[in-house]
Amino acid sequence: MMRRQFLILTAVLVFVIAVFLVPCYAYEALRGPTGLLQYDKEKAFDGYTLVSPMTSKTSYLIDMEGYIVHKWDTQYIPGLYGELLPNGNLLRAGRPTGAPVAFGGAGGIIQEIDWDGNVVWEYKELSPTAVQHHCFYRMPNGNTLVLGWEYKSYEEAVAKGRDPNTLPKEGYTYDKVVHKGIWPDYVKEVNRDGKVVWEWHVWDHLGKGPDKLDINFILPNEHAIHYMANADWTHFNTVGYIPEKDQVILNSRNFGEFYLIDKKTGKIVYRWGNPCAYGAGKCPTFLEDGDQQVFGPHHAVYISNGNFMVFDNGWYRPERNRSRAIELDPRTGKIIWQWQANIANSFYSEYQGATQRLTNGNTLITSSGQGHLIEVTGGPKPEVVWEYVVPVVGGEKDGKPAAKCFIDDKTELRATDTQTLANVIHRAYRYPKDYPALAGKDLTNKRAFKEDCPAMWKIWQGQK
Repeated sequence: MMRRQFLILTAVLVFVIAVFLVPCYAYEALRGPTGLLQYDKEKAFDGYTLVSPMTSKTSYLIDMEGYIVHKWDTQYIPGLYGELLPNGNLLRAGRPTGAPVAFGGAGGIIQEIDWDGNVVWEYKELSPTAVQHHCFYRMPNGNTLVLGWEYKSYEEAVAKGRDPNTLPKEGYTYDKVVHKGIWPDYVKEVNRDGKVVWEWHVWDHLGKGPDKLDINFILPNEHAIHYMANADWTHFNTVGYIPEKDQVILNSRNFGEFYLIDKKTGKIVYRWGNPCAYGAGKCPTFLEDGDQQVFGPHHAVYISNGNFMVFDNGWYRPERNRSRAIELDPRTGKIIWQWQANIANSFYSEYQGATQRLTNGNTLITSSGQGHLIEVTGGPKPEVVWEYVVPVVGGEKDGKPAAKCFIDDKTELRATDTQTLANVIHRAYRYPKDYPALAGKDLTNKRAFKEDCPAMWKIWQGQK
């Protein structure tokens, strides 16, 4: 016991010295403390943050100091996150067993769960030839946009113009699953009865030019093999909706760009991120980015000023790996704001990740690989004002989260991952205290994820 306390105090001391030496940097490491690391009460956006650890069947609502104020125990681990609806229900995707692919992001079911944990609506998309994956979006009309993969055979792909040399007829074996043919993306709008009322398929929009997707645009071979990009070809990871424009937002990790789809015509009316994907710009080389702006991006989202936020992973970026949050003006195609750490490997998520523009102008960033949440201010010199490392490294035992005060060399890595810890989280969302979902809810019963963890942010600020 004495030795354990000594090790904890030593780790705390090392961390405190580090953060005092570089107070403006975000924190990411393979070992170190979890929970709340920084909190500037004057500058941070006050509210509650929803987290759905990807190794746990539980979603948590936490306060600004990292205490649990509510939780939802669900049937599934997330596929890949949850959102709190204005009516107080949790909209959350899950991962049942039996997905036909082993691509990262496969889910299979979307559930709406009330405050007390009861499932009040669900939609399942899980069959040998189709599976929901990554994300979903609740529309103003009450319908839900569902993102999915659908199977197309080797023969169908070749008939559409795919170079057979880039799509082995026998398929790929990945994570003990054989993936034959190709799995392009689609979106369905489903109503409360589960009826599909609108749909859009990549397969219907193949070709050359700015309003088409080139079936022979693929990642460089070494990337394609590692990330199954030949079978998991477009790998969309975002679906959203802009009511005033009646446009659907989609984002492709593998193409390195996001799209606006006119819902009435189905046409791609805007795309940004990688002109090389449709023959309109300089492609990256081994050493230079070319005209490509984002690499492996996630979570393209429309914000109230008419711009877009994107999490740019910097995944296999020729000029060096690094992640950043960016704001794009679609009228000019220019990045008008960004945040990245001064030291690149202080903030890097190889894949996944998200951004949320808060109403005070701050931005909440999810760096998924390390379970790391960062809130930064706006302006030309963003400042980190809230920082949190998810302590959950598994499910629950005896009604309590499987939490750790410190990430260390013994912390389990996710299967097949070398840089992703078991506290990975796909997206987090911050909700203001006056958010309609929270009206009349008792949020006073605060619980720590783990009782004996040191309050790092208080130590930093010189508090007891």
